[in-house]
Amino acid sequence: MRKPALLLAALTGAAMFVATALPVVAQDKPVVGLITKTEGNPFFVKMREGAQEKADELGLDLRTAAGKFDGDNDSQVAAIENLISAGAIGFAIVPSDSSAIVPTIQQARDAGLLVIVLDTPLDPIDAADATFATDNRKAGRLIGEWAAGTLGDDAANAKIAFLDLAVNQPTVDYLRDQGFMEGFGIDVKDPNRYGDEDDPRICGHEMTAGSEEGGRSAMETLLQKCPDINVVYAINEPAAAGGYEALKAIGKDDGSVLFVAVDGGCPGVENVRDGVIGATSQQYPLLMASMALEAILKFSETGEKPQTTEGLDFFDTGATLITDNPVDGVDSIDTTEGLELCWG
Repeated sequence: MRKPALLLAALTGAAMFVATALPVVAQDKPVVGLITKTEGNPFFVKMREGAQEKADELGLDLRTAAGKFDGDNDSQVAAIENLISAGAIGFAIVPSDSSAIVPTIQQARDAGLLVIVLDTPLDPIDAADATFATDNRKAGRLIGEWAAGTLGDDAANAKIAFLDLAVNQPTVDYLRDQGFMEGFGIDVKDPNRYGDEDDPRICGHEMTAGSEEGGRSAMETLLQKCPDINVVYAINEPAAAGGYEALKAIGKDDGSVLFVAVDGGCPGVENVRDGVIGATSQQYPLLMASMALEAILKFSETGEKPQTTEGLDFFDTGATLITDNPVDGVDSIDTTEGLELCWG
């Protein structure tokens, strides 16, 4: 087993945040921004907390904003425009629509702001100055390899439900989904878009908006098509929890269905410990947010932009498989250690 080389303890802590960008006022501190997809997802809550703690440490005036729902591009456009008007030196963003937000990102860069994308790369990825993210394809691959290894010979006859994110398939959505399929041994057709596979083990893809309610509804729909589902991939842990509730409602919470997900929040790791989720790939939002603010301040002072991880076109903030049922050949840590590193 390996341990992630991330010193996250220094990044923990709670802070208050505002949900929308503030109006323009005279400021002694440099203005920076953090724009997330939604307000309620624990991943983004923790990201805001980490950003606020780092902003306080660095003497920055942090303005935060979020979409009204996952996929709300218009609210993110308005937030960027507010930051430009406020004279911000830069901002970090988790884009709801990886392509539609690009023209507004370019407006901000043209105005001299440093733009760092977190978690969900733009399409194209170089439309931002830098990207700090989990290697989402790797995160998906880890849970796919684990699921295939856990099932052994039975993987050949699996019936797999996909609880995906959104119809527009932002990068984080297809990267995790495609990574899972690659890890499980499914022939991926277009590596940048799911839904064109012809593997008979796939029961279908349904959208969840990354929420528990969406996960439950998506699972109910998939069960109508494929009542013998025995493997569930979920875009994140809230969607997985909702899918599990749908199975529980029909008495299929007996361990006969294998769940995997991505995130590594504390509730998700607890669900792994309790047997609701078999394995999850943990990512580190506190690290993403704090590094982004450090990079924005450094750019404003020196003009130096962040570097990428060697061999990648983004900076990899890490992904670690968490399970209490390890599989040979797939690196993982257990839930005891996962709970020490979790967030939310």
